[in-house]
Amino acid sequence: MASRYLPLLIALPLVSVSLADEPLEISADRIKSAVAYLASDQVEGRGPGTNGEVLATEYLADEFEKAGLKPIGEGDSYFQPVPLVRVVTSPDATLQALKNGTKLDIPCEEGFAGLSQTQRELEEFDADAVFLGHGITAPEFEWDDYQGVDVKGKVVVLFTNEPPSNDPRFFGGNALTYYGRWTYKFEEAARRGAKACFIIHTNDTAGYPYSVVRRLDGAQLKQEPGQPVLAFAGWLSRVAGENLLGLAGRTVDGALREADTKGFKPCSLGVSLQGNFPTRIEKFVSRNVVGMVEGSDAVLKSEAIVFTAHWDHLGVGRGVLGDTIYNGAADNATGCGLLLELARAWSAQSQRPKRSAIFLAVTAEEKGLLGSKYYVQNPLIPLGKTALNLNFDMILPLGVPESVVVTGADRTTVWPTVEAAAEKSHLEIEGDQRAHLGVFYRSDHFSMAQSGVPAFSVAAGTKIIGKPKDFATSALKEFNDKAYHSPQDELKPEWDFSGFVVLAQFILSIARDVANADRLPTWKPGDEFRAAREKQGVM
Repeated sequence: MASRYLPLLIALPLVSVSLADEPLEISADRIKSAVAYLASDQVEGRGPGTNGEVLATEYLADEFEKAGLKPIGEGDSYFQPVPLVRVVTSPDATLQALKNGTKLDIPCEEGFAGLSQTQRELEEFDADAVFLGHGITAPEFEWDDYQGVDVKGKVVVLFTNEPPSNDPRFFGGNALTYYGRWTYKFEEAARRGAKACFIIHTNDTAGYPYSVVRRLDGAQLKQEPGQPVLAFAGWLSRVAGENLLGLAGRTVDGALREADTKGFKPCSLGVSLQGNFPTRIEKFVSRNVVGMVEGSDAVLKSEAIVFTAHWDHLGVGRGVLGDTIYNGAADNATGCGLLLELARAWSAQSQRPKRSAIFLAVTAEEKGLLGSKYYVQNPLIPLGKTALNLNFDMILPLGVPESVVVTGADRTTVWPTVEAAAEKSHLEIEGDQRAHLGVFYRSDHFSMAQSGVPAFSVAAGTKIIGKPKDFATSALKEFNDKAYHSPQDELKPEWDFSGFVVLAQFILSIARDVANADRLPTWKPGDEFRAAREKQGVM
Protein backbone atom coordinates (compact mmCIF):
# COMPACT_ATOMS: atom_id res chain seq x y z
CA MET A 1 0.00 0.00 0.00
CA ALA A 2 1.24 3.50 -0.77
CA SER A 3 0.35 7.13 -0.07
CA ARG A 4 -0.89 7.58 -3.62
CA TYR A 5 -4.27 6.28 -2.37
CA LEU A 6 -4.80 9.33 -0.14
CA PRO A 7 -6.09 11.72 -2.83
CA LEU A 8 -9.22 9.58 -3.22
CA LEU A 9 -10.01 10.17 0.44
CA ILE A 10 -9.49 13.89 0.04
CA ALA A 11 -11.64 13.95 -3.07
CA LEU A 12 -14.51 12.11 -1.40
CA PRO A 13 -14.85 13.45 2.16
CA LEU A 14 -18.59 14.09 2.03
CA VAL A 15 -21.30 12.29 0.09
CA SER A 16 -25.06 12.72 0.21
CA VAL A 17 -27.06 9.54 0.67
CA SER A 18 -30.68 9.73 -0.43
CA LEU A 19 -33.21 8.05 1.83
CA ALA A 20 -36.80 8.72 0.87
CA ASP A 21 -35.56 11.65 -1.23
CA GLU A 22 -33.87 13.17 1.80
CA PRO A 23 -30.11 13.77 1.35
CA LEU A 24 -27.98 12.64 4.29
CA GLU A 25 -24.35 13.53 4.60
CA ILE A 26 -21.87 10.70 5.12
CA SER A 27 -18.35 11.91 5.82
CA ALA A 28 -15.32 9.68 5.29
CA ASP A 29 -13.21 12.31 7.06
CA ARG A 30 -15.35 12.17 10.20
CA ILE A 31 -15.03 8.39 10.30
CA LYS A 32 -11.27 8.64 9.88
CA SER A 33 -11.10 11.27 12.64
CA ALA A 34 -12.96 8.98 15.04
CA VAL A 35 -10.58 6.12 14.23
CA ALA A 36 -7.58 8.40 14.72
CA TYR A 37 -8.71 9.36 18.22
CA LEU A 38 -9.89 5.94 19.39
CA ALA A 39 -6.69 4.29 18.12
CA SER A 40 -4.34 6.95 19.45
CA ASP A 41 -1.74 6.17 22.11
CA GLN A 42 -3.62 8.57 24.37
CA VAL A 43 -6.51 6.08 24.63
CA GLU A 44 -4.07 3.32 25.64
CA GLY A 45 -5.59 0.47 23.65
CA ARG A 46 -9.10 0.80 25.14
CA GLY A 47 -8.78 -1.99 27.68
CA PRO A 48 -11.96 -2.54 29.75
CA GLY A 49 -11.60 -1.28 33.30
CA THR A 50 -8.73 1.08 32.45
CA ASN A 51 -8.33 4.81 31.91
CA GLY A 52 -8.45 3.99 28.19
CA GLU A 53 -12.02 2.78 28.65
CA VAL A 54 -13.00 6.05 30.35
CA LEU A 55 -11.56 8.10 27.49
CA ALA A 56 -13.11 5.92 24.77
CA THR A 57 -16.59 5.64 26.27
CA GLU A 58 -16.78 9.32 27.20
CA TYR A 59 -15.82 10.19 23.62
CA LEU A 60 -18.50 7.90 22.18
CA ALA A 61 -21.14 9.27 24.56
CA ASP A 62 -20.20 12.85 23.65
CA GLU A 63 -20.54 12.02 19.95
CA PHE A 64 -23.92 10.38 20.52
CA GLU A 65 -25.08 13.51 22.32
CA LYS A 66 -23.80 15.77 19.52
CA ALA A 67 -25.69 13.59 17.04
CA GLY A 68 -28.91 14.13 18.98
CA LEU A 69 -29.37 10.58 20.24
CA LYS A 70 -31.59 10.06 23.27
CA PRO A 71 -29.74 8.61 26.29
CA ILE A 72 -31.41 5.36 27.34
CA GLY A 73 -28.80 3.97 29.71
CA GLU A 74 -28.75 3.95 33.48
CA GLY A 75 -30.08 7.15 35.02
CA ASP A 76 -30.86 8.67 31.61
CA SER A 77 -27.19 8.45 30.67
CA TYR A 78 -25.53 6.99 27.60
CA PHE A 79 -24.03 4.17 29.67
CA GLN A 80 -25.21 0.65 30.46
CA PRO A 81 -23.04 -0.62 33.32
CA VAL A 82 -21.62 -4.10 32.69
CA PRO A 83 -20.32 -5.80 35.86
CA LEU A 84 -17.26 -7.88 35.02
CA VAL A 85 -14.68 -9.97 36.81
CA ARG A 86 -11.05 -9.53 35.80
CA VAL A 87 -9.26 -12.89 35.92
CA VAL A 88 -5.46 -12.98 35.77
CA THR A 89 -3.54 -16.26 35.86
CA SER A 90 -0.26 -15.96 37.75
CA PRO A 91 2.85 -16.53 35.62
CA ASP A 92 3.89 -18.87 38.46
CA ALA A 93 1.07 -21.26 37.47
CA THR A 94 2.31 -24.79 36.78
CA LEU A 95 1.20 -27.70 34.63
CA GLN A 96 2.87 -31.11 34.70
CA ALA A 97 2.19 -34.35 32.87
CA LEU A 98 3.17 -37.66 34.47
CA LYS A 99 3.27 -41.17 33.00
CA ASN A 100 5.01 -44.21 34.43
CA GLY A 101 7.50 -42.12 36.37
CA THR A 102 8.21 -39.73 33.47
CA LYS A 103 7.46 -36.10 34.28
CA LEU A 104 6.90 -33.38 31.68
CA ASP A 105 6.88 -29.75 32.80
CA ILE A 106 4.79 -27.57 30.48
CA PRO A 107 5.93 -23.95 30.85
CA CYS A 108 3.40 -21.22 31.57
CA GLU A 109 2.68 -18.91 28.60
CA GLU A 110 5.22 -20.54 26.32
CA GLY A 111 3.59 -23.95 26.64
CA PHE A 112 0.13 -23.26 28.04
CA ALA A 113 -2.10 -20.24 28.58
CA GLY A 114 -5.66 -19.60 29.68
CA LEU A 115 -7.90 -18.82 32.61
CA SER A 116 -9.80 -20.43 35.43
CA GLN A 117 -13.57 -20.06 35.10
CA THR A 118 -14.41 -20.60 38.76
CA GLN A 119 -13.50 -17.04 39.81
CA ARG A 120 -11.57 -18.38 42.80
CA GLU A 121 -8.04 -17.41 43.80
CA LEU A 122 -6.58 -20.90 43.49
CA GLU A 123 -7.44 -23.97 41.47
CA GLU A 124 -5.55 -27.26 41.67
CA PHE A 125 -6.13 -30.66 40.14
CA ASP A 126 -4.50 -34.02 39.56
CA ALA A 127 -6.59 -35.83 36.98
CA ASP A 128 -6.42 -38.28 34.09
CA ALA A 129 -6.18 -36.79 30.60
CA VAL A 130 -8.60 -37.91 27.90
CA PHE A 131 -8.14 -37.15 24.19
CA LEU A 132 -11.47 -36.14 22.67
CA GLY A 133 -10.65 -35.28 19.06
CA HIS A 134 -12.63 -32.10 18.32
CA GLY A 135 -14.78 -32.41 21.44
CA ILE A 136 -18.04 -32.26 19.48
CA THR A 137 -21.44 -33.79 20.15
CA ALA A 138 -23.62 -33.12 17.09
CA PRO A 139 -26.44 -35.67 16.78
CA GLU A 140 -27.76 -33.99 13.63
CA PHE A 141 -24.47 -34.94 11.94
CA GLU A 142 -24.25 -38.35 13.68
CA TRP A 143 -21.05 -37.27 15.39
CA ASP A 144 -20.20 -37.71 19.07
CA ASP A 145 -16.63 -37.38 20.30
CA TYR A 146 -17.83 -38.00 23.86
CA GLN A 147 -19.45 -41.33 23.02
CA GLY A 148 -18.80 -44.02 25.60
CA VAL A 149 -16.62 -41.94 27.92
CA ASP A 150 -17.32 -40.21 31.24
CA VAL A 151 -15.11 -37.14 31.59
CA LYS A 152 -16.36 -36.00 35.00
CA GLY A 153 -13.41 -34.81 37.03
CA LYS A 154 -10.99 -35.45 34.17
CA VAL A 155 -8.94 -33.19 31.92
CA VAL A 156 -10.00 -33.21 28.27
CA VAL A 157 -7.47 -32.54 25.53
CA LEU A 158 -8.72 -31.71 22.04
CA PHE A 159 -8.43 -29.60 18.92
CA THR A 160 -10.47 -26.61 17.90
CA ASN A 161 -12.24 -26.56 14.52
CA GLU A 162 -14.32 -29.51 13.27
CA PRO A 163 -14.18 -32.47 10.84
CA PRO A 164 -13.35 -31.27 7.29
CA SER A 165 -16.22 -31.26 4.84
CA ASN A 166 -17.18 -30.04 1.38
CA ASP A 167 -20.81 -31.02 1.94
CA PRO A 168 -22.91 -28.09 3.23
CA ARG A 169 -25.20 -30.65 4.89
CA PHE A 170 -22.29 -31.93 7.02
CA PHE A 171 -20.87 -29.35 9.45
CA GLY A 172 -21.70 -26.57 7.01
CA GLY A 173 -19.27 -27.74 4.35
CA ASN A 174 -16.32 -25.39 4.06
CA ALA A 175 -17.92 -22.90 6.48
CA LEU A 176 -17.20 -23.46 10.15
CA THR A 177 -20.20 -24.03 12.42
CA TYR A 178 -20.35 -23.14 16.10
CA TYR A 179 -19.21 -26.67 16.91
CA GLY A 180 -15.80 -25.67 15.62
CA ARG A 181 -15.34 -22.63 17.85
CA TRP A 182 -13.10 -22.78 20.91
CA THR A 183 -15.90 -21.31 23.00
CA TYR A 184 -18.07 -24.34 22.23
CA LYS A 185 -15.22 -26.69 23.23
CA PHE A 186 -14.98 -25.14 26.69
CA GLU A 187 -18.77 -24.95 27.09
CA GLU A 188 -19.31 -28.61 26.19
CA ALA A 189 -16.44 -29.81 28.38
CA ALA A 190 -17.92 -27.88 31.31
CA ARG A 191 -21.41 -29.27 30.63
CA ARG A 192 -19.91 -32.78 30.71
CA GLY A 193 -18.36 -32.17 34.12
CA ALA A 194 -14.72 -32.04 33.01
CA LYS A 195 -12.28 -30.57 35.50
CA ALA A 196 -10.29 -28.73 32.83
CA CYS A 197 -9.96 -28.46 29.07
CA PHE A 198 -6.88 -27.81 26.95
CA ILE A 199 -7.01 -27.09 23.22
CA ILE A 200 -3.90 -28.05 21.25
CA HIS A 201 -3.13 -25.05 19.06
CA THR A 202 -2.21 -25.28 15.41
CA ASN A 203 -2.25 -22.37 13.01
CA ASP A 204 -4.49 -24.26 10.60
CA THR A 205 -7.16 -25.34 13.10
CA ALA A 206 -7.26 -22.01 14.95
CA GLY A 207 -6.77 -19.69 11.98
CA TYR A 208 -4.29 -17.48 13.84
CA PRO A 209 -0.92 -17.88 15.59
CA TYR A 210 -0.46 -19.06 19.18
CA SER A 211 0.51 -15.50 20.15
CA VAL A 212 -3.19 -14.55 19.82
CA VAL A 213 -4.23 -16.98 22.58
CA ARG A 214 -1.04 -16.74 24.62
CA ARG A 215 -2.63 -14.59 27.30
CA LEU A 216 -3.02 -15.03 31.04
CA ASP A 217 -5.47 -12.19 31.61
CA GLY A 218 -9.11 -11.82 30.69
CA ALA A 219 -12.54 -10.86 31.90
CA GLN A 220 -15.73 -12.79 32.58
CA LEU A 221 -19.33 -12.13 33.41
CA LYS A 222 -20.17 -13.06 37.00
CA GLN A 223 -20.74 -16.79 37.28
CA GLU A 224 -24.29 -17.76 38.17
CA PRO A 225 -24.92 -20.40 40.88
CA GLY A 226 -25.02 -23.88 39.39
CA GLN A 227 -23.44 -22.80 36.11
CA PRO A 228 -20.99 -25.46 34.87
CA VAL A 229 -17.45 -24.10 34.75
CA LEU A 230 -13.90 -25.36 34.30
CA ALA A 231 -11.11 -25.14 36.84
CA PHE A 232 -8.96 -24.17 33.85
CA ALA A 233 -9.85 -23.44 30.23
CA GLY A 234 -6.66 -23.18 28.26
CA TRP A 235 -4.54 -23.70 25.19
CA LEU A 236 -1.40 -25.75 24.61
CA SER A 237 1.18 -24.56 22.10
CA ARG A 238 1.90 -26.99 19.30
CA VAL A 239 5.26 -27.86 20.86
CA ALA A 240 3.60 -28.56 24.22
CA GLY A 241 0.94 -30.59 22.44
CA GLU A 242 3.59 -32.66 20.69
CA ASN A 243 5.35 -33.32 24.00
CA LEU A 244 2.15 -34.26 25.82
CA LEU A 245 0.87 -36.54 23.07
CA GLY A 246 4.36 -37.98 22.77
CA LEU A 247 3.99 -39.47 26.24
CA ALA A 248 1.08 -41.48 24.80
CA GLY A 249 2.95 -42.46 21.62
CA ARG A 250 1.05 -39.97 19.48
CA THR A 251 1.85 -36.88 17.40
CA VAL A 252 -0.17 -33.73 16.76
CA ASP A 253 -0.60 -34.53 13.07
CA GLY A 254 -1.57 -38.11 13.77
CA ALA A 255 -4.03 -37.14 16.51
CA LEU A 256 -5.59 -34.54 14.23
CA ARG A 257 -6.07 -37.15 11.50
CA GLU A 258 -7.81 -39.35 14.08
CA ALA A 259 -10.02 -36.44 15.15
CA ASP A 260 -11.02 -35.76 11.53
CA THR A 261 -12.05 -39.37 10.88
CA LYS A 262 -15.69 -40.45 11.07
CA GLY A 263 -16.09 -43.01 13.84
CA PHE A 264 -13.45 -41.38 16.05
CA LYS A 265 -13.41 -42.89 19.54
CA PRO A 266 -12.21 -40.93 22.59
CA CYS A 267 -9.37 -42.47 24.54
CA SER A 268 -7.38 -42.05 27.72
CA LEU A 269 -3.85 -40.80 27.15
CA GLY A 270 -2.66 -42.76 30.16
CA VAL A 271 -1.28 -39.49 31.47
CA SER A 272 -2.01 -37.65 34.69
CA LEU A 273 -2.12 -33.87 34.44
CA GLN A 274 -1.34 -31.89 37.59
CA GLY A 275 -2.20 -28.20 37.60
CA ASN A 276 -1.71 -25.38 40.08
CA PHE A 277 -3.26 -22.07 39.03
CA PRO A 278 -3.03 -19.08 41.39
CA THR A 279 -5.40 -16.43 40.05
CA ARG A 280 -5.98 -12.76 40.77
CA ILE A 281 -9.67 -11.91 40.87
CA GLU A 282 -10.90 -8.32 40.61
CA LYS A 283 -14.48 -7.13 40.23
CA PHE A 284 -15.05 -4.01 38.17
CA VAL A 285 -17.77 -2.32 36.16
CA SER A 286 -17.31 -1.62 32.46
CA ARG A 287 -19.75 0.19 30.17
CA ASN A 288 -21.72 -0.30 27.02
CA VAL A 289 -22.44 3.04 25.34
CA VAL A 290 -25.98 3.37 24.03
CA GLY A 291 -28.28 5.97 22.50
CA MET A 292 -31.57 5.87 20.62
CA VAL A 293 -33.34 7.70 17.83
CA GLU A 294 -37.06 7.29 18.40
CA GLY A 295 -39.25 6.06 15.58
CA SER A 296 -42.09 8.08 14.06
CA ASP A 297 -44.91 5.56 14.40
CA ALA A 298 -46.87 5.72 17.66
CA VAL A 299 -47.01 1.92 17.89
CA LEU A 300 -43.95 0.67 16.00
CA LYS A 301 -41.54 3.00 17.81
CA SER A 302 -41.58 0.47 20.66
CA GLU A 303 -39.63 -1.81 18.27
CA ALA A 304 -36.10 -1.12 17.13
CA ILE A 305 -33.17 -1.89 14.88
CA VAL A 306 -29.90 -2.21 16.81
CA PHE A 307 -26.59 -1.11 15.27
CA THR A 308 -23.51 -2.45 17.11
CA ALA A 309 -19.74 -2.22 17.18
CA HIS A 310 -17.35 -3.08 19.99
CA TRP A 311 -15.24 -0.24 21.36
CA ASP A 312 -12.69 -2.29 23.32
CA HIS A 313 -9.32 -3.68 22.37
CA LEU A 314 -6.46 -5.24 24.34
CA GLY A 315 -5.08 -2.22 26.25
CA VAL A 316 -1.40 -2.16 27.19
CA GLY A 317 0.45 -5.47 27.17
CA ARG A 318 3.47 -7.43 26.10
CA GLY A 319 5.86 -5.40 23.97
CA VAL A 320 6.13 -6.25 20.28
CA LEU A 321 8.75 -4.49 18.16
CA GLY A 322 9.24 -1.97 20.97
CA ASP A 323 5.54 -1.05 21.30
CA THR A 324 3.24 -2.03 24.18
CA ILE A 325 0.00 -0.22 23.25
CA TYR A 326 -2.49 -2.44 21.43
CA ASN A 327 -4.21 0.46 19.63
CA GLY A 328 -6.87 -1.57 17.79
CA ALA A 329 -7.24 0.78 14.84
CA ALA A 330 -8.85 -1.70 12.45
CA ASP A 331 -10.12 -3.84 15.33
CA ASN A 332 -12.37 -2.06 16.08
CA ALA A 333 -11.97 1.70 15.94
CA THR A 334 -13.13 1.40 12.32
CA GLY A 335 -16.44 -0.17 13.35
CA CYS A 336 -16.97 2.53 15.96
CA GLY A 337 -16.24 5.29 13.46
CA LEU A 338 -18.84 3.83 11.11
CA LEU A 339 -21.32 3.41 13.96
CA LEU A 340 -20.99 7.09 14.90
CA GLU A 341 -21.51 8.25 11.33
CA LEU A 342 -24.59 6.06 10.93
CA ALA A 343 -25.97 7.52 14.16
CA ARG A 344 -25.46 11.06 12.84
CA ALA A 345 -27.15 10.24 9.54
CA TRP A 346 -30.10 8.43 11.11
CA SER A 347 -30.70 11.19 13.64
CA ALA A 348 -30.50 13.89 10.96
CA GLN A 349 -33.51 12.57 9.03
CA SER A 350 -36.47 14.94 9.17
CA GLN A 351 -38.79 12.07 8.25
CA ARG A 352 -37.74 9.36 10.61
CA PRO A 353 -38.55 5.68 9.97
CA LYS A 354 -41.42 4.07 11.85
CA ARG A 355 -39.30 1.94 14.17
CA SER A 356 -36.69 3.26 16.55
CA ALA A 357 -32.95 2.78 16.13
CA ILE A 358 -30.50 1.91 18.91
CA PHE A 359 -26.80 2.60 18.50
CA LEU A 360 -24.79 0.37 20.83
CA ALA A 361 -21.02 0.36 21.34
CA VAL A 362 -20.29 -2.69 23.45
CA THR A 363 -17.49 -3.56 25.82
CA ALA A 364 -15.30 -6.66 26.20
CA GLU A 365 -15.82 -8.25 22.79
CA GLU A 366 -12.18 -9.27 22.93
CA LYS A 367 -12.85 -11.06 26.23
CA GLY A 368 -15.56 -13.26 24.73
CA LEU A 369 -18.39 -11.02 23.44
CA LEU A 370 -19.16 -10.08 27.05
CA GLY A 371 -20.74 -6.65 26.44
CA SER A 372 -23.16 -7.97 23.85
CA LYS A 373 -23.91 -11.05 25.97
CA TYR A 374 -24.76 -8.78 28.88
CA TYR A 375 -26.97 -6.63 26.66
CA VAL A 376 -29.07 -9.57 25.44
CA GLN A 377 -29.47 -10.64 29.07
CA ASN A 378 -30.52 -7.07 29.94
CA PRO A 379 -31.96 -5.57 26.73
CA LEU A 380 -33.08 -1.97 26.70
CA ILE A 381 -35.81 -2.89 24.21
CA PRO A 382 -37.22 -6.45 24.47
CA LEU A 383 -35.52 -8.89 22.12
CA GLY A 384 -38.93 -9.87 20.76
CA LYS A 385 -39.32 -6.26 19.63
CA THR A 386 -35.81 -6.02 18.19
CA ALA A 387 -36.17 -6.17 14.42
CA LEU A 388 -32.57 -6.62 13.32
CA ASN A 389 -28.97 -6.27 14.50
CA LEU A 390 -26.41 -4.85 12.06
CA ASN A 391 -22.86 -5.20 13.37
CA PHE A 392 -19.54 -3.68 12.25
CA ASP A 393 -16.21 -5.21 13.19
CA MET A 394 -12.71 -4.76 11.80
CA ILE A 395 -13.22 -3.18 8.38
CA LEU A 396 -9.90 -2.44 6.70
CA PRO A 397 -10.03 0.97 4.92
CA LEU A 398 -8.77 -0.07 1.48
CA GLY A 399 -10.82 2.09 -0.89
CA VAL A 400 -14.24 1.94 -2.54
CA PRO A 401 -15.60 -1.61 -2.63
CA GLU A 402 -17.37 -3.24 -5.54
CA SER A 403 -18.48 -6.10 -3.31
CA VAL A 404 -19.80 -6.56 0.21
CA VAL A 405 -19.79 -9.40 2.74
CA VAL A 406 -22.93 -10.05 4.82
CA THR A 407 -22.29 -13.48 6.33
CA GLY A 408 -25.50 -14.92 7.71
CA ALA A 409 -27.88 -12.45 6.06
CA ASP A 410 -29.07 -15.15 3.66
CA ARG A 411 -30.29 -17.15 6.67
CA THR A 412 -32.83 -14.44 7.54
CA THR A 413 -36.02 -13.14 5.97
CA VAL A 414 -34.19 -9.83 5.50
CA TRP A 415 -32.29 -11.38 2.59
CA PRO A 416 -34.41 -9.89 -0.25
CA THR A 417 -33.96 -6.45 1.33
CA VAL A 418 -30.19 -6.99 1.49
CA GLU A 419 -30.11 -8.02 -2.16
CA ALA A 420 -32.13 -4.96 -3.19
CA ALA A 421 -29.86 -2.64 -1.18
CA ALA A 422 -26.76 -4.16 -2.78
CA GLU A 423 -28.21 -3.62 -6.26
CA LYS A 424 -29.07 -0.03 -5.38
CA SER A 425 -25.51 0.57 -4.15
CA HIS A 426 -23.97 -1.25 -7.15
CA LEU A 427 -22.40 -3.83 -4.86
CA GLU A 428 -21.90 -7.52 -5.54
CA ILE A 429 -22.70 -9.75 -2.55
CA GLU A 430 -19.60 -11.83 -2.01
CA GLY A 431 -19.20 -15.08 -0.10
CA ASP A 432 -17.18 -14.77 3.08
CA GLN A 433 -13.68 -15.98 2.32
CA ARG A 434 -13.11 -16.47 6.06
CA ALA A 435 -16.21 -18.59 6.64
CA HIS A 436 -13.94 -21.60 7.28
CA LEU A 437 -12.66 -19.72 10.34
CA GLY A 438 -16.14 -19.39 11.78
CA VAL A 439 -16.17 -15.59 11.70
CA PHE A 440 -19.97 -15.56 12.02
CA TYR A 441 -19.54 -16.86 15.58
CA ARG A 442 -16.70 -14.49 16.51
CA SER A 443 -18.37 -11.09 16.64
CA ASP A 444 -21.09 -9.39 18.66
CA HIS A 445 -23.95 -10.11 16.28
CA PHE A 446 -23.64 -13.74 17.41
CA SER A 447 -24.90 -12.83 20.88
CA MET A 448 -28.00 -11.37 19.26
CA ALA A 449 -28.41 -14.33 16.91
CA GLN A 450 -28.17 -16.86 19.76
CA SER A 451 -30.97 -14.95 21.44
CA GLY A 452 -33.15 -15.16 18.34
CA VAL A 453 -32.68 -11.69 16.85
CA PRO A 454 -31.82 -11.71 13.10
CA ALA A 455 -28.25 -10.46 13.07
CA PHE A 456 -25.18 -10.24 10.86
CA SER A 457 -22.08 -8.16 10.31
CA VAL A 458 -21.48 -5.97 7.29
CA ALA A 459 -18.02 -5.52 5.77
CA ALA A 460 -16.41 -4.63 2.47
CA GLY A 461 -15.66 -7.47 0.09
CA THR A 462 -12.40 -8.20 -1.70
CA LYS A 463 -13.22 -6.35 -4.92
CA ILE A 464 -11.96 -2.75 -4.70
CA ILE A 465 -12.41 -0.20 -7.48
CA GLY A 466 -9.15 0.51 -9.30
CA LYS A 467 -7.14 -2.11 -7.39
CA PRO A 468 -5.66 -5.43 -8.54
CA LYS A 469 -7.75 -8.56 -8.05
CA ASP A 470 -5.71 -9.79 -5.08
CA PHE A 471 -5.24 -6.38 -3.45
CA ALA A 472 -7.74 -6.73 -0.60
CA THR A 473 -7.02 -10.41 0.00
CA SER A 474 -3.30 -9.70 0.28
CA ALA A 475 -3.90 -6.72 2.54
CA LEU A 476 -6.11 -8.77 4.86
CA LYS A 477 -3.54 -11.58 5.00
CA GLU A 478 -0.76 -9.12 5.77
CA PHE A 479 -2.86 -7.55 8.52
CA ASN A 480 -3.72 -10.94 10.01
CA ASP A 481 -0.07 -12.08 9.91
CA LYS A 482 1.57 -8.88 11.14
CA ALA A 483 -0.92 -6.67 12.98
CA TYR A 484 -3.97 -8.56 14.24
CA HIS A 485 -4.14 -8.42 18.06
CA SER A 486 -0.75 -6.76 18.22
CA PRO A 487 0.52 -3.20 18.83
CA GLN A 488 1.00 -2.95 15.07
CA ASP A 489 -2.76 -2.51 14.53
CA GLU A 490 -2.39 1.26 14.19
CA LEU A 491 -3.86 3.89 11.88
CA LYS A 492 -1.86 3.76 8.65
CA PRO A 493 -1.29 6.90 6.53
CA GLU A 494 -2.18 4.98 3.37
CA TRP A 495 -5.58 3.82 4.62
CA ASP A 496 -8.38 5.01 2.34
CA PHE A 497 -11.72 5.56 4.13
CA SER A 498 -13.70 6.58 1.05
CA GLY A 499 -15.31 3.15 0.82
CA PHE A 500 -17.02 3.62 4.18
CA VAL A 501 -19.39 6.03 2.46
CA VAL A 502 -20.59 3.26 0.15
CA LEU A 503 -20.94 0.84 3.06
CA ALA A 504 -22.94 3.41 5.03
CA GLN A 505 -25.28 3.92 2.08
CA PHE A 506 -25.81 0.18 1.78
CA ILE A 507 -26.41 -0.25 5.54
CA LEU A 508 -28.84 2.66 5.79
CA SER A 509 -30.85 1.32 2.88
CA ILE A 510 -31.29 -2.06 4.59
CA ALA A 511 -32.05 -0.52 7.96
CA ARG A 512 -34.61 1.95 6.71
CA ASP A 513 -36.55 -0.70 4.78
CA VAL A 514 -36.63 -2.99 7.83
CA ALA A 515 -37.60 -0.08 10.09
CA ASN A 516 -40.61 0.68 7.86
CA ALA A 517 -41.67 -2.91 7.11
CA ASP A 518 -45.06 -4.26 8.12
CA ARG A 519 -43.63 -7.27 9.99
CA LEU A 520 -40.61 -8.06 12.12
CA PRO A 521 -38.07 -10.26 10.34
CA THR A 522 -37.01 -13.70 11.53
CA TRP A 523 -34.71 -16.59 10.65
CA LYS A 524 -35.61 -18.86 7.77
CA PRO A 525 -37.24 -22.22 8.53
CA GLY A 526 -34.73 -24.81 9.70
CA ASP A 527 -32.14 -22.30 10.85
CA GLU A 528 -30.45 -22.99 14.19
CA PHE A 529 -31.74 -19.68 15.64
CA ARG A 530 -35.33 -19.94 14.40
CA ALA A 531 -36.67 -21.62 17.57
CA ALA A 532 -35.36 -18.84 19.79
CA ARG A 533 -37.11 -16.25 17.60
CA GLU A 534 -40.37 -18.18 17.72
CA LYS A 535 -40.21 -18.20 21.53
CA GLN A 536 -40.24 -14.40 21.30
CA GLY A 537 -43.54 -14.63 19.45
CA VAL A 538 -42.08 -13.71 16.05
CA MET A 539 -43.09 -16.27 13.42
